[in-house]
Amino acid sequence: MKKFIETLKNIWKIEDLRTRILITLLFAAIYRFGSFVVLPGINPAMLDKLQSQTQGGLMSLLDMFSGGAFSNASIFALGIMPYISASIVMQLLAVAVPYFQKMQREGESGRKKISMYTRWLTVAILLFQAPSYLLNLKMQAAGALATGISWSVFLVPATIILAAGSMFILWLGERITDKGIGNGISLIIMLGIIARLPQAFIQEVGSRFTAITSGGLVMFLVEIIILYAVVCASIVLVQGVRKIPVQYAKRLVGNKQYGGARQYIPLKLFAANVMPIIFAQALMFIPLTIVQYSSPENSSWFLHSLMDHRSLLYNIVFALLIIAFTYFYTAITLNPTQMAEDMKRNNGFIPGVKPGKDTAEYIDTVMSRITLPGSLFIAFIAIMPALAGTLNVQDAFSQFFGGTSLLILIGVVLDTLQQIESHLMMRHYDGLLNSGRVHGRGGVAAY
Repeated sequence: MKKFIETLKNIWKIEDLRTRILITLLFAAIYRFGSFVVLPGINPAMLDKLQSQTQGGLMSLLDMFSGGAFSNASIFALGIMPYISASIVMQLLAVAVPYFQKMQREGESGRKKISMYTRWLTVAILLFQAPSYLLNLKMQAAGALATGISWSVFLVPATIILAAGSMFILWLGERITDKGIGNGISLIIMLGIIARLPQAFIQEVGSRFTAITSGGLVMFLVEIIILYAVVCASIVLVQGVRKIPVQYAKRLVGNKQYGGARQYIPLKLFAANVMPIIFAQALMFIPLTIVQYSSPENSSWFLHSLMDHRSLLYNIVFALLIIAFTYFYTAITLNPTQMAEDMKRNNGFIPGVKPGKDTAEYIDTVMSRITLPGSLFIAFIAIMPALAGTLNVQDAFSQFFGGTSLLILIGVVLDTLQQIESHLMMRHYDGLLNSGRVHGRGGVAAY
């Protein structure tokens, strides 16, 4: 406790770090305030049916990522997820389309062009998702619209407001990244998730101690122990493994380029981090969009199962998508051919393996072997909320037992602590931990 207080004093002494943290808190407060600003013309007292709809299923995930703005019919109801979807599409295009591949290799100018295209694609997605949201709002809370205003008249201005709200959130995230501390977009997602934690915890405690068949204190303690174990495992997952397994690492060495010291190629067991879960989650939202444009009661068993995040079909499809996306994302972030070329250019080598194509094939084989256990572990963590449901854990609280929410929370916290640690170390102050280092999602310690 004493060290923690001393660290807070050191943070306050560093003017630049203090300013960045205060700016981050200010922008976070603006985002949370906007989550409660209801769309003009909507009576918040008439949203009970919409709020009950977001108590379970995929709707609860949408509401969680928006920090409750979805169920509040807020101007921020669509949140930051349209931008995440646009970013995913652009990453896929950068792999499959030569034009975007060339743009990605152009350095800073290419990144600016990709960023511009991502924003325009975000607007296009918003212009599709906003009417979908308003259509669902009409179905769930038709009486919430002020008297004298028709839904046909309300649709256009409300769509513009929702799109502008999401773009404003994107702007806030970029300002946090530039002027604050941590990654702004990630912090905004984390704020939306963690805003639901106190209410979910209180509901879970209440259900354990009021229901006769819930198990009471014993089951609650078992639940907390399981949650602690999952959090510890997720921290290991997010931090990743800094070197590949010893049997492979011994053969991957550098030479004079690094002063004669042996250097290992930085392959990680979880190189893709949480991106495969985000990719898979974005695809799993598609059935929800389809049902919104049709009659929910007439939808097939297949669609109903894909909309229930605790169903067996949903979790099987979800796990398979995560495994597939783990291989895909690892392949596009760690290019064996490029790594082999860089090694050859820097006079690096793998003993017993010819430079060039043979080296690339060898690295690719190693990557394939170490990606499989990583993908299986990520898939297991992702379906933990459904497994927690078998212990009668409340739906809202079960989301913190794994999945995107837990991994994002841990990853963002570690990244932010890593940046704070770097500022402290540069000013020769003691860090946040006795070891003097905090591992972020990149798996590299901040010194």
